[in-house]
Amino acid sequence: MKRSEKDEDWSQRRIQSIEVGFKVIRAMESADGPLPLRDIAAAAGMPPSKAHLYLVSFIREGLVRQDPHSGHYGLGSFAIQLGHSAIRQVDIVDLAREELSALQQETGFAAYLSLWGNRGPGIVSKVDGYKQGSLAVRLGYVLPLSASATGQVFLAYLDRSETKPILEDEIQIARHSEENWTIAPELAKDPARLDALTEEIRTRGYATSKNNINANFAAMAAPVFDHSGRITATVTVLGSDKSMTGTRAKGVTSALLDTTERLSRRLGYSPRAPKA
Repeated sequence: MKRSEKDEDWSQRRIQSIEVGFKVIRAMESADGPLPLRDIAAAAGMPPSKAHLYLVSFIREGLVRQDPHSGHYGLGSFAIQLGHSAIRQVDIVDLAREELSALQQETGFAAYLSLWGNRGPGIVSKVDGYKQGSLAVRLGYVLPLSASATGQVFLAYLDRSETKPILEDEIQIARHSEENWTIAPELAKDPARLDALTEEIRTRGYATSKNNINANFAAMAAPVFDHSGRITATVTVLGSDKSMTGTRAKGVTSALLDTTERLSRRLGYSPRAPKA
């Protein structure tokens, strides 16, 4: 066998048991909380007895924990450590930490950074503000696309093929409920209105939302671009709706756009680069 053939053969080799085991991990990651064995097995497409063997091994390594009362399984402490480590290794998170603090000091609002994930935009870094009242910003929280300023920014700048599956889920929800706070029914149900909104966001460079997810609160979000001109994150400010109106809103907008511009430039972005 030639060397190139050996290299190609090696690149195709894999440890099948690891791939099978991660079906169990993925089933747990996509859940909203701990699951019983039967649900994990069904989601992973394997018999409960087989899923149980993997769970026992994952428990020993800290990837999985079992609730002593319900017997349900959830992700363990090492899974959390892996998540934190992955976040730390994303350059934008480190770069944004100081900028979020400066933005909070200038505006008084909570400021947070969101990255795109397989379920939508998730909050990965935040600084609380003194004008945000009692509303808590939670790390790891995944924001809706059509109802949040953060989500609307990703809708405006990401390729539609990336946002379509999640948006379709929101549309399905909208068809069955007019009161679900995770959606904006008038946008989710009307492609023309959604297209008009995303075009407006691209023109002005930011998105706003008011009283969509939380009553009496408003948010403003803007994109951060990388060296290729592709959106890599959003920065969002959040506070009371009364504090984000009129001339005060103009000051917040200016501070937010200055922040995202600095972050984008530090990632190598040039305004001349085409935006994805």
